[in-house]
Order: sequence, then C-alpha cells, then structure tokens
Amino acid sequence: MIRIPCPFCGTRDHSEFSYGGDATVIYPPLDAAATDWIEAVFQRDNIDGVQFESWQHLHGCRMWIIVERDTCTHEILSVRPADDAIARALTIASAHPGGPA
Repeated sequence: MIRIPCPFCGTRDHSEFSYGGDATVIYPPLDAAATDWIEAVFQRDNIDGVQFESWQHLHGCRMWIIVERDTCTHEILSVRPADDAIARALTIASAHPGGPA
C-alpha cells in the first residue's frame, strides 16, 4: 500500500488518489500535428527508478499534486502542489503561520 502525503490534507492511502501520469511530459499545442500528439501521449519511457508523477486527490481536497516516487520501492521522496502559485502560497503561509502581523 502506498501512503501519499497530501500537502493539503495530510497523509492518505493511495486509493483516495487518481494517477495522472508522468508529470514531466510537455504536451503540444492543441493545433499541433497528430504525430506530435502521438509522441506525447503514447511514446513513454518505462522508468525503473525515481520519476515525477501527477496525482489528483480525488476523494479528498481534489487538488493535483506532483509526487516524486521510486518505481522500484514505491518510496515517496517529495510531494508538492502541481500549481506553482498554490505552492508559493503554501510556502508563504508556512513561513508566517500566524498570518499578517
């Protein structure tokens, strides 16, 4: 069983999450050639080791997160919000837990 530490809800069982795929894939523009889309969607490396994955906390806060996970051991090395603006807001909030002075 994998336990994922959601930055919003705390550690939860992986069954609360929906796997979103490789978080390092850069998708082409909507009007790109079909070959570009085939490459982005279907041509993937099967990583044996550490990779970045996107997960949605579907049965919790519903937020998307990026999980750095070892595919051999399932050890989770880091977790962060998928949206950079939310990640910055959480960093600021944790630096000032009492709010504005």
